[in-house]
Amino acid sequence: MTETVTLAQVEALVALLPLAERLQLVAHVCEQLSVTLSAVTGEQQATDQKEQGHTAKFEQWLAECEAVAELWTGEFDAAVDLRRMRDER
Repeated sequence: MTETVTLAQVEALVALLPLAERLQLVAHVCEQLSVTLSAVTGEQQATDQKEQGHTAKFEQWLAECEAVAELWTGEFDAAVDLRRMRDER
């Protein structure tokens, strides 16, 4: 089973290391963080691109709706039109 180690305990252990090994530890931690941040950044970019795609599709759909709406002149009441179509059947 793995024991939980506190930051204070790790700092105390690191203080016991010679300077060269501390520098190696810092380099190793920085490398791990860089890899982790790159993965997170890549995931965020993919999410952002997906959201931009959805936004672009919505904007296109909205533009098409506005173009269709311009085809009608006068008043337009969807409920009245639906009742009329139902009555015509």
